[in-house]
Amino acid sequence: MFYRPIVDPKPLPHDPFKAIIAPRPIGWISTLNKDGTANLAPYSFFNGVQDEPPMIMFAEGGPKMGIDEPKDSVRNIQETGEFCVNIVSDALKDAMNVTSAHLPYGTDEFVEAGLDKGIAKVIKTPYVAASPVVMECKLHQIVPLLGNGQMVIGEVVGIHIQDAHIKDGILDVTSYAPLARLGYRDYTSVMDVFSLNRPGQS
Repeated sequence: MFYRPIVDPKPLPHDPFKAIIAPRPIGWISTLNKDGTANLAPYSFFNGVQDEPPMIMFAEGGPKMGIDEPKDSVRNIQETGEFCVNIVSDALKDAMNVTSAHLPYGTDEFVEAGLDKGIAKVIKTPYVAASPVVMECKLHQIVPLLGNGQMVIGEVVGIHIQDAHIKDGILDVTSYAPLARLGYRDYTSVMDVFSLNRPGQS
C-alpha cells in the first residue's frame, strides 16, 4: 500500500499516521493563564530536543473537531513564557485521560481530575504532585507548522524526580512505568527494558 497524505483519499478507515509513529511519550503540560488559573493537558507529540542545555518540544495540530483556537496550553505559554512537563505514570493514566477533555477556557483541570498541585522551584506554574518526574520549563520559541499547528520549544530550568525512582544512581523508569501513546485510542506502559552497546563500546 502506498498513499500520499492529504492528496490521496484515505486508504484505511482510520488514519494510520499516529500508529506508525509509536510509541510516543506523553507530555502532560501544566500552565497558568494570566489570571493565575491552572491548566493541564496531555500531548503525545512530545519529546526531548537536546540535552545541553536540556530542551523539550511539544506540538499541537491545527484547528479540528469544531475547535478554531489553539489549546489553552499554548495560549497560556504565550502569555506567561513558562510551563511544566509532568511525566505520566501508569498509575496516573485515568487522571491524564480526564484532562484530555475539551473544557471551557479557565477551567482548572487539576480540580477536574482530583490532582494535587506541587509548587515549582524556578517558575510560577504548578505541577502534578503525584507525577514521578517533572520538568520546569521556560519558553524558547513557538514555531508555526503547516495546517495552523504549533510547536512549542522550551528550556528545562528545573527537574523534580521522586527519590523512590532513583536506584543505584540511575533513574529507573520501570518503577513508574511511563505511559506512551500508540495509534487510535491505544496506549502502552514501559515496563520492560534492555540495553545495547554501540559498536566499539564495552
